[in-house]
Amino acid sequence: MSGANTPDAAPLEVNWDERGLAAAICQDAGTGQVLMLAWMNEEALRLTLEKGTVHFWSRSRRELWHKGETSGNFLRLVSARLDCDGDALVFIVRPDGPACHTGRMSCFFNEMGAAEGGLPDGKSLDGDLAFDHNLLESVYKLILSRREAGEAESSYVARLFEQGEGRILKKVEEEAGEVARAVREEGREQVVSETADLWFHSLVALALKDVPPGEVFAELARRFGKGGRPESR
Repeated sequence: MSGANTPDAAPLEVNWDERGLAAAICQDAGTGQVLMLAWMNEEALRLTLEKGTVHFWSRSRRELWHKGETSGNFLRLVSARLDCDGDALVFIVRPDGPACHTGRMSCFFNEMGAAEGGLPDGKSLDGDLAFDHNLLESVYKLILSRREAGEAESSYVARLFEQGEGRILKKVEEEAGEVARAVREEGREQVVSETADLWFHSLVALALKDVPPGEVFAELARRFGKGGRPESR
């Protein structure tokens, strides 16, 4: 494998482990988000570099695995890098859709606690949300947890689900109208505030149908770069 940023460099050798494998991390070229970690052997690496879409070696099935072959969510290669020890690879990619089988953009959505002082104002990931590139996924996960807890007396989200689909859809319609009004009549700050309300209630509506945000991102990715829509509307 050649160094991604030094095209004239001598080929780099991968230090495969005793199984002939190396860890392979995939990172979104657009957002910097770490999407997934899997394993590669020499053949998977060769196919990845030759074909321009990421291939892995499945340890459970003991066979080559072309990521996206069944789901359509290919990882399109931008660059490939090898770490200083030669035993781990990083692939900068453009995903066609969610990288995770759960429908989320990244496999790394399970939040863990942080050391004291590790987050602004000492807040933990288990309480107030961390502000990161995966915020929409985090909000969606929080909405699901509130729905499952069902504590309507203390949770606005739980009350929405208790009141049912009609109430949730009414809130989405109301917030969409507020965004339009803010754009037409208000200033920048109000537009931001009303849009945040709309996004939040849209995530509640997605949770109503168990549709993770990753599926919406996948649809945006499918449309991205197309000069027109597939059908007239």
